[in-house]
Amino acid sequence: MAAVGSTTTIDTARVRDLIGLAARLIVGGVFLVAGGLKVGHPAVSARAVQAYQILPFDVAAYVGYALPVLEILLGILLVLGLFTRPVAVIGALLLVVFMAGIASVWARGLSIDCGCFGQGGTIAPGRTRYFPELLRDSGLLACAIWLVARPASLWSLDRGWFS
Repeated sequence: MAAVGSTTTIDTARVRDLIGLAARLIVGGVFLVAGGLKVGHPAVSARAVQAYQILPFDVAAYVGYALPVLEILLGILLVLGLFTRPVAVIGALLLVVFMAGIASVWARGLSIDCGCFGQGGTIAPGRTRYFPELLRDSGLLACAIWLVARPASLWSLDRGWFS
């Protein structure tokens, strides 16, 4: 009986490690792509943040300039599995801010492109995609929360360096 129980424990740990790997690659990959598409176009990124009309105009521009760099850094660290828990916490908080921003513009009746993957700014009212964007970010948030709760995963630098 003990062998069966230990095999089940090993299998469960392996599945959790695979889920952690998938969560790291999904969230990290999305942050890398989102930041990569914006980093070469800082004015477009600034315009996207300004379109939310939440922060003062000049502050929003600075956030727009910094956001792609932060997303790329978080993405790299998650893909590598380095400092997974603290990076996942920052990523989860960032996703909550993104979701709150999208919900805010939706509730206020603004018509913008979220700017998540470049572009951004005002668009025609019929072209908004707030609900799918919130669903996407909810899924990413669930992955980030998994990594906060259980940062261990396959092929992570954390495992090799800090275990």
